[in-house]
Amino acid sequence: MPGIKKIILSIIAAATLLSGCSVNFNDNVEILGDGRPQMKRMDPKTEKNIRELAGALLSLGPNISRNEAVELAHDSYVYPMYLAEKWELTWPPMYHNTLRNSGARKLGLCTDWAKAMTDMARKKHLRTMDVYWGVAFRGDPWREHSTLIVTAKGQPFDTGIILDPWRNSGKLYWIRHLEDPVYVWKYHAGPYAPLPKAGSPVGRIVQ
Repeated sequence: MPGIKKIILSIIAAATLLSGCSVNFNDNVEILGDGRPQMKRMDPKTEKNIRELAGALLSLGPNISRNEAVELAHDSYVYPMYLAEKWELTWPPMYHNTLRNSGARKLGLCTDWAKAMTDMARKKHLRTMDVYWGVAFRGDPWREHSTLIVTAKGQPFDTGIILDPWRNSGKLYWIRHLEDPVYVWKYHAGPYAPLPKAGSPVGRIVQ
């Protein structure tokens, strides 16, 4: 059966080949020596989007660090652009899922995005925000979805903001957890501790 499933997925991928479009951010993002992403040419629209997200993150609570909010907002927009190029992303997302499941792409499922975004946030050792993994429609093969959710430190999962690059094929979609018009989010894991330094022994990562 696994072999038949793979053949079917390959046929679907081939049949829909002309319906998908590659995602192109014009190779405009590089990774700096400290591991953070940076746009070579920051456009006004992206700059405005980053400011708006930073403001939303600051609104999560009175003790949110402005520096943390601005840095997380910036990287949440820019890092997915880098990954979209690296993963050879295609649009729409469900089409890319078909390529990923058939083996034509190595990464790009919502779970790949959730892990990449969660790892990105954990590397920041945030002092004023908590990092969660949320899942919607768990068990539904067509609708199940995973994403990064951040809250103010010590605040409930339901108070968080969704940071979801999968939905728009590498272009960040964000919204308050309870305001999402498409997905009903449930707790999956977190709050996550910071990622250990390279070479450190692997330990428990969920507090």
